[in-house]
Amino acid sequence: MPKLTVITIVYNNVRDIERTIQSILKQTYKKIEYIVIDGASTDGTLQVVERYKDQISKIVSEPDKGIYDAMNKGLALATGDYVLFMNSGDEIYDEQTVEDVFASAPGADIYYGETEMYNDNWENLGRRRHEAPEEFDWTSFKYGMNISHQAIYIRRSIITPYDLTYKYSSDIDWIIKAAKKASNIVNVHRYVAKYLVGGMSKKKHRESLKERFKIFTKYYGLVPNIFNHIIIACNLALYFVKHRRTND
Repeated sequence: MPKLTVITIVYNNVRDIERTIQSILKQTYKKIEYIVIDGASTDGTLQVVERYKDQISKIVSEPDKGIYDAMNKGLALATGDYVLFMNSGDEIYDEQTVEDVFASAPGADIYYGETEMYNDNWENLGRRRHEAPEEFDWTSFKYGMNISHQAIYIRRSIITPYDLTYKYSSDIDWIIKAAKKASNIVNVHRYVAKYLVGGMSKKKHRESLKERFKIFTKYYGLVPNIFNHIIIACNLALYFVKHRRTND
């Protein structure tokens, strides 16, 4: 039974943090190290976290330099065989999820699954527009980030810290780097996460898109990336016409 480190990053999100915590603590899989990194919240978030201090492995509350700096703090404390980020507002899909992930195949470098989207009223918006691919490798993001960071379990030995030169899309760079090192990547063929729309990449959407383009160009080349983005734009337009939302 591999040990999983789940890391939750939170700042001033007293409304949603308890829901996220409970989704992790209710897992039937018990070999979980749970780390909460709070950015010195002032709205009562830390008080909610501390209600569960006997069930949380490590709690850190201090100012940080942004979400990826906070994530790196979590990685530095992690001791599990695998790492999963489940940030405040998001949930592990159901109580059986982690157990099912590790039961799907032994010893993978990366496990991944599907994500369900929820709006600010926690109403189900369905599956992400970018569906998880049947097979995944480091080139699979060329038409968009088709696996969210809440839906990917990565062996800790192949991960690196987040690149802090990216403020909004460093998770894309982080996953690609890990996928390039992975020799065994497993699709668990189930929903593994519930994602609350409207995070930092949405609030800073233009800046996030610029960073994504830069990251994709670094890995896939400028000309292929321009061509791929034409396809991304067409797919987005078709999806919006059909569903009247983007579900990114």
